[in-house]
Amino acid sequence: MLLLPTISSATSKEVSDEVSKEVSEEASEAVSTKTAKEESNKNTQEQKSQLQLKYIYTYKDREHTNKETLTHLGVFYLINWGAYYLSQPQTFAREGSWSNYKNNFGKAVFDKDEPYWNWTIHPMTGSQLYLYYRANGYSRINSFALTAVQSALFEFTIEIYTEPASIQDMYQTPVLGSILGVVLEKVSLLLLNTDVSVLKVVGHILNPTTLFWFYEGKVAIYPSTIALNAKKVPGVLVTVEF
Repeated sequence: MLLLPTISSATSKEVSDEVSKEVSEEASEAVSTKTAKEESNKNTQEQKSQLQLKYIYTYKDREHTNKETLTHLGVFYLINWGAYYLSQPQTFAREGSWSNYKNNFGKAVFDKDEPYWNWTIHPMTGSQLYLYYRANGYSRINSFALTAVQSALFEFTIEIYTEPASIQDMYQTPVLGSILGVVLEKVSLLLLNTDVSVLKVVGHILNPTTLFWFYEGKVAIYPSTIALNAKKVPGVLVTVEF
């Protein structure tokens, strides 16, 4: 006679309840895991949002090495040579010569340029020089001083290729330029720190140095982790505001 194992109805019910309990626990654990991930992502997004809200356009004064300062002066010195030629090619070709350069070296006169150049172009040029140095972490006093040095270098070693150095340009460019630069600095930061896109665009137009990589007030670095070969390793999150 073949004997078949049997399970009582009570035992069968217990097994069924146990299986249902395990399935329920697994489902509950899956839901909890999903909820935890969603909550974690939400918290991460909120933290990033809070960090972005705390970020503002500003200027950060810092110390600079002599090498760094000389590099800035040297780069702009070369730019000035190119800008002088491109802005006045006919004058450069007609009146410029190394003979004039030699004769004009060390001389300074009150030039007879049009008011447009003396009261518009030179102050505007000085303001952008001032904002350039501000963007690179120089204080207002140091930015003014470097603008004055840059102006003197232009007048006494570049412009003399065509004419003697201009006395009024040597104070109009750094003095009026720096005053205009301070105004543009304050107005542009006010516009850039609004939530209105049009005003931000105007702020960048007034102060274009805020668009370049060297502007030290617009880059924010946050601690973070990155996935590398299925592993998370420490890293940094770099955000650039425009």
